[in-house]
Amino acid sequence: MDNSGKEKEAVQLMAEADKKVKSSGSFLGGMFGGNHKVEDACEMYARAANMFKMVKNWSAAGNAFCQAARLHMQLQNKLDSATSFVDAGNAYKKADPQEAINCLNQAIDIYTDMGRFTIAAKHHITIAEVYESELVDIEKVRGGLVSANKCLLKVGHYSAQMEQYAKAIEIYEQVATSTMDNPLLKYNAKEYFFKASLCHFIVDELNAKLAIEKYEEMFPAFSDSRELKLLKKLLDAHEEQNSEAFTEAVKDFDSVSRLDQWLTTMLLRIKKTIQGDAGDLK
Repeated sequence: MDNSGKEKEAVQLMAEADKKVKSSGSFLGGMFGGNHKVEDACEMYARAANMFKMVKNWSAAGNAFCQAARLHMQLQNKLDSATSFVDAGNAYKKADPQEAINCLNQAIDIYTDMGRFTIAAKHHITIAEVYESELVDIEKVRGGLVSANKCLLKVGHYSAQMEQYAKAIEIYEQVATSTMDNPLLKYNAKEYFFKASLCHFIVDELNAKLAIEKYEEMFPAFSDSRELKLLKKLLDAHEEQNSEAFTEAVKDFDSVSRLDQWLTTMLLRIKKTIQGDAGDLK
């Protein structure tokens, strides 16, 4: 079948899918397997989208994937809906960058709602790339990267809470490295290096020392930070197995920068590795 034949078949499939959707919403359609018709329509839209892709009709492919995505949502198939929105975004990228961004944002909303932050972050980065290469909008590029980092930081936060320290360290280092060269974001890098250092510290004191040295070399501004001064005091206290000195250092830091729940939890986990520790930060 030549390209025009494929395109004609895709257009026919779209028309049949539209009919099925309409009849599923009617009173009789609802009584006689409304959902089943919507599922069939989903499949038809996806088949049509792939045919449009083959003949490089990117706008029509994007539109067909979007139709499938909306129907999947209606059927509560969230993951299928998100996947179809991503397919739509990838097709639209070649014809209508703004529409590609709209579709990818809809996928991101679904993934975020499902707690799938790593994959949401990946698509935020794709959006930033579209702004950079197709729309040349630097402010939006920065916004996309900030959003991607937010998603990744959530993964890091939960990974550390669940004692998956290697994963948390990898994420904090990745985000710190991506922000430290950005004049508008680099102030936050020391916080991420601090969090990575704490995760190292929980696993192994020597690892923490080596990591801190590496972070100071990578990001000299980390050397002058209150976070690094705290880490060094905590390492000394830990080496001496001195609970009181550990608590005192934490209290001094907290009196200037209030510790949030996550930091408190991590510091308690480190403190518990000091022999004879009572297990609090008072």
